[in-house]
Amino acid sequence: MTSKELMERRNRVLPKAMYTTSTLNAASAKGAVFYDAEGVEYIDFSGGIGVLNAGHCPTPVSRAIAKQAQTLMHTFFNVLTHEPYVLLAEKLVEILPHGEATKVMFVSTGAEAVENAVKIARQATGRQGIICYTGGFHGRTLMGMSLTSKVSYKTGCGPFAPEIYRLPFPDYYHNGHGQAFDAFVEQELENFKKYLSTVVAPDNVAAVILEPVQGEGGFYIVPPRYLQGLHEICKQHGILLILDEVQSGFGRTGKWAAYEHYGVIPDISTWAKSMGSGIPIAAVMGKAEVMDKALPGTLGGTYAGNPVACAGALASIEYMQQIDINRKGEQVGKTLLNFFNKLKKECPAIGEVRGLGAMVAIELVKNQNPNLPDPELTKNLVTACAARGLFLISAGVYGNVIRVLCPLVISQPMLKKGLEIMREELLKLLKSLKLGC
Repeated sequence: MTSKELMERRNRVLPKAMYTTSTLNAASAKGAVFYDAEGVEYIDFSGGIGVLNAGHCPTPVSRAIAKQAQTLMHTFFNVLTHEPYVLLAEKLVEILPHGEATKVMFVSTGAEAVENAVKIARQATGRQGIICYTGGFHGRTLMGMSLTSKVSYKTGCGPFAPEIYRLPFPDYYHNGHGQAFDAFVEQELENFKKYLSTVVAPDNVAAVILEPVQGEGGFYIVPPRYLQGLHEICKQHGILLILDEVQSGFGRTGKWAAYEHYGVIPDISTWAKSMGSGIPIAAVMGKAEVMDKALPGTLGGTYAGNPVACAGALASIEYMQQIDINRKGEQVGKTLLNFFNKLKKECPAIGEVRGLGAMVAIELVKNQNPNLPDPELTKNLVTACAARGLFLISAGVYGNVIRVLCPLVISQPMLKKGLEIMREELLKLLKSLKLGC
């Protein structure tokens, strides 16, 4: 079967909404590369959108899945306990404690994790309001879409969940307007306080949810002082802080959790993606006194915490511990930031380079203007790199951000090879547009 034949078959049986951003396919994969139906190798800078920090098909994970599948493939955990669920919960509590006592529950996707985090927060506080941010992405379920700030992901899907309140994300690049960075952050905190006086009363707000580093939004990073100040405000008003670590967790920022960079421990957090190295599993974690407020019958699901998924996720985390995934995240991040910052000095099309650990992105704009995004150049760069054997993905509300989510096990020579392909193709595109670089 050829790649063309596969795409033709796909188009016959899948709905148009299941669009693909490329015509590539994957027949097999290992480490930081995948191969298409014709056997062509591609360096993977997408990592399954943040799922493959430990690489494609890590051997210990594959073995654990196969072993578990031979002994117990499924029970409904709410009625029949199995050990893999408990073992995985214990491991997460070990590496990601939320205060003195931490509790965990499992679901199948990041969107489900967000849904359940909101349910827990509302039950724990007796309040309904949820505050979220522009540029945020929290999934494609009803609550997930209600919290998500990208119109194209939500068109025709309403009405959405009530009691959702949205604030501008503290994005200095677009909204600093020449203001000193520290002054900008303090102003954003004041704006949050004002919001609680003019839009929604704090005693009606159950939780604030945000990503420490926005994923789909374009890798915008929450300023440290902002998250710390937000945490203080939440504590003052009995508002819970939910941090969505679905894309930023498990070594991507050089730590198990992005929030570890901030010295902030959330009341509730959500996890998925690289936790399972490709197995569909997600988690909601939180302080025990918060998690225990959820009523019996309100949490659970047929496949939530499936034995095979739990065994795979446990093996994934243990493997990441063994290879020191956080150190690898730091190393990959340094290479990416050094390369892109150097390239930015040469290329006016790069408006900003930003990153935390290996969660790094470049934003492509026109005339060095943050308010003139260049999605066309971004799309052309992705296409050109694919023709050279490098798989990239874009991000951002306007589709003008290239985000790098390569497996953290990628070798330095392969990483640099991929980056050089990016550089060469960007130079060619800008030269063809007579923009220079």
